[in-house]
Amino acid sequence: MTASHLPEYQLKQVDGRTLRVARWRPAGGASRHRPLLFFNGIGANIELMAPLPERLDDREVITFDMPGVGESPDPVMPYRPWMIARIANQIVTDFGHDKVDVMGVSWGGGMAQQYALQYGSRTGQLILAATSAGMLMVPGKLAALSKMADPRRYIDPEFMLKNFRTLYGGDTKGAGGHADRIKPPSMMGYFNQLLAMAGWTSAPFLPFLSVPTLILMGDDDQIVPLANGHILQTLIRGSKLEVIKGGGHLFLVNQADETMALIREFLQPVAAESVAA
Repeated sequence: MTASHLPEYQLKQVDGRTLRVARWRPAGGASRHRPLLFFNGIGANIELMAPLPERLDDREVITFDMPGVGESPDPVMPYRPWMIARIANQIVTDFGHDKVDVMGVSWGGGMAQQYALQYGSRTGQLILAATSAGMLMVPGKLAALSKMADPRRYIDPEFMLKNFRTLYGGDTKGAGGHADRIKPPSMMGYFNQLLAMAGWTSAPFLPFLSVPTLILMGDDDQIVPLANGHILQTLIRGSKLEVIKGGGHLFLVNQADETMALIREFLQPVAAESVAA
């Protein structure tokens, strides 16, 4: 990663909430690509997704810690997906962009869907990774879900490493690096993320989604089984489903070369419609 592509961090006040926002500007200055707005998984701090913008250094990448996650203060009140989409939209506007490509992983995939549905005119292309349509999903394996609910996966690296295969499936070669980048969310932050998606589903609205969509799923995902990718592909007209062979829930980390090639191929043809401020 070049010095010009180091993340810029700031605490922003948006809609009455204080959030830690990260912005990676494209290496070498102006980019012909649209910026990428990224929504992280549940309990995941900015540092966990840092390898993504490092590999996409030809475009701007924007993300933020959810309330009570990473270095964003605890939420002062509960929130719903439409509120987070509105916050993200304000951040995009503050950075001077008219349109962005949008990507979300796992829990963040739900937020990415919400943003694209809520702000379709500002969404260029959509990437959904290891995610589902929300409440109407095929659940993961009980062994994985029970360990996912255990807060030790955030505060005890040995617990996470020991149970990595059960938790996430797929290759375990990225387990150590993943554990090193984890900053545990607060209990309030994690609970509010769970509460935000309670009863939420995008299923009735996805047939009306009109943005080009790439769906990425692992065939060994213990948390969000591959069947959910097929559901999304059926609901989103013209969407493309790519299956990462042997991919667990963290295939973005463990099969980064293959995954990033697919992401680049999907995003590459589109030129930017606005210039970063």
